[in-house]
Amino acid sequence: MGTQAQSTILHPVAIAQVMVNFAARHGVDVDTCLLGTGVSEAQLRDPDALIERTQEMRLVENLILALPDVPAPGFDLGMQYNVATFGLFGFAMRTSRNLREAMQYAMRYLPLSTAYCRFDVFMDAEVFGVSMDPGGIPHHLRRFLLERDSATAINLLKELSLSGITVQRLEYQGPAPEYAERIKALCGIAPTYECPRNAIILRRADAEIPLPMYDAHLVRLLEDQCRTQLLRRQVSGASGQIRQLILGPLGLVASLEDVAQHLAMAPRSLRRKLEEEGTTFRTIVDAERKQLAVQLLQGTDMKIDELALQLGYADTASFTRAFRRWFEQSPGEYRKEHRT
Repeated sequence: MGTQAQSTILHPVAIAQVMVNFAARHGVDVDTCLLGTGVSEAQLRDPDALIERTQEMRLVENLILALPDVPAPGFDLGMQYNVATFGLFGFAMRTSRNLREAMQYAMRYLPLSTAYCRFDVFMDAEVFGVSMDPGGIPHHLRRFLLERDSATAINLLKELSLSGITVQRLEYQGPAPEYAERIKALCGIAPTYECPRNAIILRRADAEIPLPMYDAHLVRLLEDQCRTQLLRRQVSGASGQIRQLILGPLGLVASLEDVAQHLAMAPRSLRRKLEEEGTTFRTIVDAERKQLAVQLLQGTDMKIDELALQLGYADTASFTRAFRRWFEQSPGEYRKEHRT
């Protein structure tokens, strides 16, 4: 069972926060991590913020450049992720029947995780395994992200089982790096190299042991919520293209006509596409303005009138009216309350 391409899926900023925290432990400051990513410190503090894969990959590049002397940095980083990092996705895995079903569930909603590799589950009468294909990752990031994804998967398998289940083998294609012993020290498993695939292998019997938090009703409920989250994070379709444009080159001041022209579409056609996706241009712009307003109020000292212009409002009064509609208080009251 393979995963689908994830280039059109937004990732939760919590994944980036783990990377920033990891870098900080090695003496790398936040500004260095976020250089050129377009991610602000305010976004890092927002549990609901979502960022694009390209932003996350730039952060990974910054991390690699900043930590040239750290052995196995990708694997070490992967060991920092746990079930709780992934929120709803992680909780859904925890309530699965067993490790086999948890991993098969994960395959369906992998874009909600941190993974960049393409994952597959394989099994026979004796073994249960998860393979990782980094072929779709840019070459200069491939080893780092393969090792990060494999370390994260090992962590999740160990945490989910809670019963002393051990990984039998950790296999990698290609020659052994000079830091292979560091990987063994980090996870307790000596990786095997020059293998036909990249894989984590357990005993099939261990993968069938019931998980302690299994709840069939909760699994169904959480799957519905994961499906909803996945739809929300997709940046494909007209609504996704609009978000990319108004948060990028056109800005939040752009009109539907501006966006339609940029997309080489008639405004009427763009409206129709949005109706088919169950939304409107105003709804999209309103949601992005709301999220950005919260980030700027909590994370900066920008004056309210400057903030209104930044969000594409003609004047401060228009912004204040919109903000009261969202939160039933003024921007100044919100800033004072949440900073306190």
